[in-house]
Amino acid sequence: MKLLLVVPKYTQHYSEYDFGKNYDYHFPIGLAYVLSSIKNKGYHIDALNMNHHSESIANLIKSRLDKQKYDFILTGSNAVDYDSTKMIIDSARSHISKPKLILGGPMITSEPKLVFDDLKPDFGVIGEGEKTILELLEGIKNKNDLKKIPGLIFRDNNQIIITEKRKAIMDLDSIPFPEVELLGFKEYLDNGFCNWGIVHSLNDRPRVYSLVGSRSCPYHCTFCYHYDSIYRERSIKNIMEELTMVVKKYKINILRIYDECFAVDKKRLNEFCKSMNQLRKEISWDLKWVPQLRVDLVDEKTLKLMKDAGCAVISYGFESYSPVVLKSMKKNITPEKINTAFNETIKQGIAIQACFIFGDVAETKETAYETLNYWKKNLKGQVELVFMEPYPVSEIYQHCIKKGIIKDRMEFIKDLKRFGNFNFNMTDSMSDKELKILEKDMASATAKYRKYILPSSMKKINKNIYKFRVKCPFCNKFSEYGNCIIPNKLSYSFNVICRNCGMRFFITSTLRRFVYRHYDKLKKLRDLQLDIKDYFRKKRQ
Repeated sequence: MKLLLVVPKYTQHYSEYDFGKNYDYHFPIGLAYVLSSIKNKGYHIDALNMNHHSESIANLIKSRLDKQKYDFILTGSNAVDYDSTKMIIDSARSHISKPKLILGGPMITSEPKLVFDDLKPDFGVIGEGEKTILELLEGIKNKNDLKKIPGLIFRDNNQIIITEKRKAIMDLDSIPFPEVELLGFKEYLDNGFCNWGIVHSLNDRPRVYSLVGSRSCPYHCTFCYHYDSIYRERSIKNIMEELTMVVKKYKINILRIYDECFAVDKKRLNEFCKSMNQLRKEISWDLKWVPQLRVDLVDEKTLKLMKDAGCAVISYGFESYSPVVLKSMKKNITPEKINTAFNETIKQGIAIQACFIFGDVAETKETAYETLNYWKKNLKGQVELVFMEPYPVSEIYQHCIKKGIIKDRMEFIKDLKRFGNFNFNMTDSMSDKELKILEKDMASATAKYRKYILPSSMKKINKNIYKFRVKCPFCNKFSEYGNCIIPNKLSYSFNVICRNCGMRFFITSTLRRFVYRHYDKLKKLRDLQLDIKDYFRKKRQ
């Protein structure tokens, strides 16, 4: 039995004609776990990471299947990569070798029947896949009754069968460490650039590893979806065994922790910080780490402990500064906790990665500007402003279906690749016009209150690769950022963390800074241009 695991191309607007290698993506640690479980059972499995190839998906699949016959092709992702995943399945299905197709991940877990019926794989794995995939392969090999395997969707005599829900894996330490090497992890690390985001800006040669130290979340925010709500943690001993091996082997200098809520247990956090200090002493380079935290779980003592252990950035769920909206979101936090977490984190020199999310069901004009005005006055451009997205099958997604806002679930899922484009009014009280005005005011505030800084010097290192020297607008100290890829010298803008004080700002070209400084005037000119075009278009009709 020969298997091929395929990693989809992670380009947000991927089409069959988008060629070129891509290393600017979050490494697929979920697929790496599935891969390790299969490999650990002795199966013959190869991997194809499409992001590291220039050819089209169709050509890549055909070329690989022409060279080697596989019994099964496995792939999976979230709905943002729907187009890429569909091309993988369609290309493999049309090949003369006719491999069986197995699909997993959030895409099919969130809407199993809908996605299975549209993509038509042979099997779908719902929820955590490490055990399900092994039982499926064993069941096929031994011709067992697949209906008895939990967490599956498949077709039997033209009828779609969804088996019982699989119980959550409680002992996370029992799962083999993720297999990253077969997915091209070294190539991924060797091709990272400093200006790919604030996490990457921590190091000129960022070598980022993604860690999963727990699964699910003990909270129930309306905009999130969890297949199960049973929060489970790996032991710190198990985590450090993985990190010690990976950090030393690949010279990892940035650790991105994917736990949705890292510091639920303060005692566990203390143990982790102590272990990280020990690991950092054993290597000859600096190792920074980036967790996700709730604002009600941090204090000055905790933040200082984390900072001393190498924590450089914290990702927070701020969401809103309105108590009404926070309650509607089921965040179970207060504006005062947000304010305290922000100020204490900045005080410790730790960078902040967070969003305010507008457009909740309970959002009103008053609550929206309560948040926006707080942002303008207090947050120094350190926090993003975005609109809420109704992820399948979150509570807000169910609300949109019930209200008729999402009329076709399948079309909505296919369209998620346009993430970030606001086009839903999910509120009970705001008009479409009020939301459009809010959208403009958010964009205007972002252009005005963020710090867009011209570099003091810009030195070319190689083709499209530059080194920048820039003065921080907050602490007035100079920092240098090397290994920055700049395709266009006239128009660039990228977010960095000051390597002295930890504050965020943008390094921009003269042209881009001019656009940001005169955003309102340029926007009015653009709107006028569109109005004139629309006027003459109507006259011609």
